[in-house]
Amino acid sequence: MARFKAVRSGSTIVLLILLILALGLGGVIWFDYLGFLDARKLVSPVLSLLNINQPEPLENADAPGFLDQERIKMQQEELALRMEELDNRENNIRNEESELTQMREALEERENALADKEKSFNDRLKQYDNRNANLRQTSQYFVGMAPDAAVKRLEVMDDQDIIDIMRMTEAIAQEEGAASMVSYWLSLMEPDKAANLSRKMLKKPED
Repeated sequence: MARFKAVRSGSTIVLLILLILALGLGGVIWFDYLGFLDARKLVSPVLSLLNINQPEPLENADAPGFLDQERIKMQQEELALRMEELDNRENNIRNEESELTQMREALEERENALADKEKSFNDRLKQYDNRNANLRQTSQYFVGMAPDAAVKRLEVMDDQDIIDIMRMTEAIAQEEGAASMVSYWLSLMEPDKAANLSRKMLKKPED
C-alpha cells in the first residue's frame, strides 16, 4: 500500500512538472506575442544546449518593403540568368552566321571558278570556230587559184599553216564529193618539202 502511494505521488509530481512547463511555455509565447519579451532569445540557450540548429533570422525582416526587396532581388537574379541565356544564344547565332558566310563564300568561289572555266571554254571554242572559218575561206581562195600560183604562195608559209589549209581543203572536198587539190599541190612542190608535209599530215591534228 505504501509502495502504491509512492508511485502515485511520483506520477502526480511528473504531471505537475509537465503542467508547469506547459504553462510556462504558453506564458512565454503569449508575452512574446504581446511584445514584452523575445521568445527566440529566451529559448536559444536551451536549444544550443540541446545542439539544435536554429534558422538564422532574416536581416531587416521587419523593415518596410522587405518583401518587395526580396522580390526585386529574385527578379534581378532571374533577369541575370535570362541575359546569360540570351548571350549564349546570340553567340551561337553568330557562330552559325559565320559558318554560313564561309559556306556562301566557298560556294561563290566555286561558281566564279566554274564561270571562268566556262568563259575560257567558250573563248577557245569561238577561236576554234573563227580559225576554222578563216581556214575554210583561205582554202577556197587557194582552190580558186591556178595550182602553180597556189603552190608558190603555200611554199612561203609556215608548215603548220600549210597543213591546216590542206586538211581543210580535203574536208571541204569530202563534204562536196569532189576531188581534193591537196595531192596535186604536193606534186608541184619540191620533193623534200612535199615529203616533209606529207609526214606531218599523217600525225594527229593539233588543237
